Order: sequence, then structure tokens, then C-alpha cells
Amino acid sequence: MDIVSLLVLLLSCRIQAGAPMTLSPKTLTVLRGEEARFTCSSSNTKWTVMVWMLNGSAVLTISKEIGVLPSIYPNVTAEKSHVSPGDSWVFVLKNTERHNQGSVTCDLQGIDRKTASLFVQEKGSVKVVGDDKLAFKGKSVRFECQAAGWYPKPTLQWHLNDKMVSQGEYNISSEESGKSLFTVTSNLSVTAAKSSHVDCLASVSALPTPLKSRVRLTVVAEVVQEEDDCTVPVAVTASLSAVLLLLLLCICTVLWYRQRRQAKQSPKEEAVIRFDQSVSGRSSVAEATRGKVNLGYSSEGPTDAVFNELNMETRRQQEDCVSFHKQVPDLVSSGSLSLRGASQTPVCQSEGSAKNVRRITTV
Repeated sequence: MDIVSLLVLLLSCRIQAGAPMTLSPKTLTVLRGEEARFTCSSSNTKWTVMVWMLNGSAVLTISKEIGVLPSIYPNVTAEKSHVSPGDSWVFVLKNTERHNQGSVTCDLQGIDRKTASLFVQEKGSVKVVGDDKLAFKGKSVRFECQAAGWYPKPTLQWHLNDKMVSQGEYNISSEESGKSLFTVTSNLSVTAAKSSHVDCLASVSALPTPLKSRVRLTVVAEVVQEEDDCTVPVAVTASLSAVLLLLLLCICTVLWYRQRRQAKQSPKEEAVIRFDQSVSGRSSVAEATRGKVNLGYSSEGPTDAVFNELNMETRRQQEDCVSFHKQVPDLVSSGSLSLRGASQTPVCQSEGSAKNVRRITTV
């Protein structure tokens, strides 16, 4: 009895060795919406029907003589493979969905069957919350990253200037929504040393390249005043300098305008001013000498031509004038006497008092 069982076992092993069957890959992970492809091969030429099953349900049948039979599932098909040895067929599952995840079986009717595993992942989004940041050197800057709509829970990483940040420098928290989708949130604190770009990366195993979100960190230097132990930003200092320069320019413009107006004073006004100064100077001299005329006195200012003509006319009238019977006063002076009045009022002296003749100076 034992010998018969042993012979049956050896015969069965010989049959299996002569007709091996393979299904590859053993495990396949794809993103939702991508194709899933499995290859089933057999060196046994005696098979007649190949049935493909998805999670235990037959979805596609292949006849060795006819080929692929019509299926009620539009997203499954098969194609002959010429790469693998023996009779090989490639099972193609198009537009994979989350409910397709599970087992994929290739069944050679009456010969053998093999099963592989299919995993369907979902790609979400990743975003660094907020815009680019501006910070003073040495200050701590906080960044927040959110990866939403992933399955399974994604792997989250931070990069600073394309260098990976140690996991001990940031925290990660996650939550699952009603559709079995995960949202992962992470916070990172960076000490502002130099201007850099900060990246947040999220990925799952089926994603060839992680999704990335980038923001810019701009570091601004400060001007430190040791005496007052305070800091003044460079931007504020530049603004104050510009205001002071503008104020100085305005002052220079006003002074230049005033000097230009004074330079445009009319020659007529200057002549009147010089004449008034000459008359005022002569009056002060007459008062200081108590009426005694200083024949050698001459005004330092310029003499007007009309004033010189008036002096010559007065001298001629004094020589031809008749004498008076009363004594001529030492000095006749009037501050309000005009040039016209002085030329029309001659003053005469007596012939008998020739020794007391006085010369009159009009001031």
C-alpha cells in the first residue's frame, strides 16, 4: 500500500516538473487610474482554457484555439506575449480602481493555478501653507506642510536647499477621512541663517517621483548699534537717509532762489537808496558840527548829477545876491526840504557885513 502511494506521488511530481506554470509579478502596486499587467506562462501544451480571476471572480476567459473570449467587464483584456517562453498571455486591467485591489489568479483548467497580489494606491496633493517668507537673520521661522487625499498614508519629508532635514527637527500628524483617504500635516522650524528654498515632499511606493511644494525664505540682515543695544533695519536707515537728503536739497533750492531775487534788484531802486544814504549822511554831519560847514567834507558815496548841478546853482546865486539887514544864521537846514524847493529859495547876505559871510550847504 505504501509502495503504491509512493509511486503515485513520484508520478505527480514528474508531471508537474514537465509542465511548470508561472505568474509574474507576484506583487504589483499601481496608482489609481493606471494599468495593471500580469503574465501567465506554461510549458504544457495540453491546456485548453485559461481563466483569469479577480478577487475570486472570473473576469476573463482565454481559449487556446480561439483566443480571448468576449467579457462583460470592459476594463479587462489579454494579449499574447512573445517574450516569455511557452504559451504566455498578459492579463491587462485598465483604469484600476480602489476596489480592484486584492488577488489576481491565473487558472489553467485541469492543470494548475497561480495567484498574485494587486495593490492600488491613490495620489493626493501636497502644499506648504502660506507664501514666501521674509525674516531677520537669527530668527526662528515656522513652516507648515499639508498632504491631503492619499492612500495609504504618505511619507512626508522636508528638504532645505535640496538637502534632507533630519526627522527629529519636525513633527508629523495624520488623520483618515471617511473614504479611507489620509491627510498628513507636518510643522518645521528653521533658524534663518541665509536665504534658502524650503521643499515639502510627499510620496507613496507606487509614485516614481515624490510630489513637491516649494517656498522661498529670504533672510534680511540687521544693523546693530552697540551703544543703545538696539537694532535698526537697513531698510529704515535707507529711508531716513533719503528723507534727509531731500530736505537738504529743498533748503539749498530756497537759498538759491532768494539770492537770485536779490541780484535782480533794479538800478533805479539802488540809486534811490544811495541818494537817501547821502542826504542822511550830510544831515548827520551838519548836526555834529553845530551848523559849521566843513568845506573839505565830501560824501563817500557816489554824487548824483542832479545834486552837483544844484550845488553850482546855489553858489552863483550867493555871489549875485543883495545883502540883508539882519545877521544870516550859521546854518539853514530842513530835513523835509526837497531839491526843487532848495533851488527856488536863495539866501542872501548884507554887503556891509562882508566879514560875516557864511557859505550855506544844502543837506
